[in-house]
Amino acid sequence: MDNKKLGNAGEDLACRYLIRNGYEIVERNKSYPKICEIDIIAKRKDKFYFVEVKTRSTDAYGDAKDAVDKNKLSHIRKGAVLYLENNKSKNFQIDVIAITLKPELRLEHFRNIG
Repeated sequence: MDNKKLGNAGEDLACRYLIRNGYEIVERNKSYPKICEIDIIAKRKDKFYFVEVKTRSTDAYGDAKDAVDKNKLSHIRKGAVLYLENNKSKNFQIDVIAITLKPELRLEHFRNIG
C-alpha cells in the first residue's frame, strides 16, 4: 500500500473511531497553504478538535505518534487559530491519533497534546 492510500485508510479508521465516541466530523484534510493541512476537524458539544492522524503499516520503524514533533504541532496550532477565527470560537484542543496496522490493528488517541 502506498503512503497516500495508507494515510487515507488511517484517516478513515480515525473518523469511524471519533464518530463512535461522540464526535461530529466537521472537515477532513483542511488545507492552509504554506502553513499546514489538518487531517480531521471534529466537534463535540461546543469544542473543536484538530486531529493529526499518523498511520504506520508496522511499528518496525518506531511508533506512529513519534512522527508528530513540536514543529508539526506549531503548524497545526496556527491552522487551528485561523479556522477558529472564521468560526467564531476559541474552545479547542489538538489531538493525535496514532494507528499501526500490523501485526494487529492498534489505535491510540492522545488528547490535548498541543
